[in-house]
Amino acid sequence: MKILILAAAMAGLSIAASAVLKRDRWAAQTGLYGNGFAVVELFTSEGCSSCPPADALVARVQQEDKDLPVYILAFHVDYWDRLGWKDVYSDAAYTDRQKRYANWLKLSTIYTPEIVVNGRNEFVGSNEAALRDAIGNSLKEAAGSRVNLTQARLTGGRLQWRAQAETKEGAVDLVVAVVEHHATSQVKAGENHGRTLSHVQIVRALQTARPDAKGDAEGNLRWPQALGAADAEIVAFLQDRDSGKILAATRGMVAQ
Repeated sequence: MKILILAAAMAGLSIAASAVLKRDRWAAQTGLYGNGFAVVELFTSEGCSSCPPADALVARVQQEDKDLPVYILAFHVDYWDRLGWKDVYSDAAYTDRQKRYANWLKLSTIYTPEIVVNGRNEFVGSNEAALRDAIGNSLKEAAGSRVNLTQARLTGGRLQWRAQAETKEGAVDLVVAVVEHHATSQVKAGENHGRTLSHVQIVRALQTARPDAKGDAEGNLRWPQALGAADAEIVAFLQDRDSGKILAATRGMVAQ
């Protein structure tokens, strides 16, 4: 009898959690959350044994929140590369970005896995409760700025992009990321030796520009080799240069 009661209680909790999730999605889609958004930046590495649970968490969130303004960016840092396994997706520029967050958020060190939401909330990347709270709270906020990606065209192995920003903030950067939707790796050394790792929303290229007086910005960057346009998207966002706060975000597909 006790087992049956416990099973019924667990089923009730599952149904209740599902109902809350559906309610929150409905609220966001019908405007009850205002025009909020969530940019989720995961700093990760294939050389870190603590990172796969964080990778799996953002993959679940990516699937569950695919219809919401939630933008996941997985930055593979390079400081694990010297410890036995070279992460093919790693880049020193992504480590530099994580270091900037350490300065913005007044942190004493950098680590993996780490998540930063909207440039303000920081926590361990496998902390599911913290991530879901941060996303929910971000969706409820009213965004005072906007950004539109007006062009994203692949020509001759380079991405030509243009964007237009509307903001009352003064010192802002417009950041554009090429994001690969999904990939897997066979890890042959290091802490994850012998494992097959799955990744989502992998940042493959990154560029920062400053909008002009009219809010216009443009640029071009080298397209990652062997990455198909259909397997990627472009995420663009406005970021306060002084505080790191992300003010607006959008996404777009690549035209050829």
